[in-house]
Amino acid sequence: MLSLTLVLLRRPANPPVLSDDDQDRIQQAHLAFLDALRKEGVMGAAGPFRDHDDQTLRGLCVYRTDLEQARRHAANDPSVQAGTLEAEAITWWFRAGEIQLGQGFGVQR
Repeated sequence: MLSLTLVLLRRPANPPVLSDDDQDRIQQAHLAFLDALRKEGVMGAAGPFRDHDDQTLRGLCVYRTDLEQARRHAANDPSVQAGTLEAEAITWWFRAGEIQLGQGFGVQR
């Protein structure tokens, strides 16, 4: 069995009320943070959700780390620190060969 660490990003029940400028600034910092993790090789993929019923679910990050490291990284996300997103980290187990991952994606064994 192989595993990946998934981080679900959710809108909290009571997010802070922010100006449009602050929301834009936080979103840009969030995207820059994710890009930096990609470049470091810590994150394999990340992106938003659409076309679903639960509008609190905002996105998913796939980490190349163990659960605790992914939690630490997610806690440093500017959107999580600003309170506009909450992060829930889980380990996902699957059989080798069931999914095709990009070259060098790196999964936990």
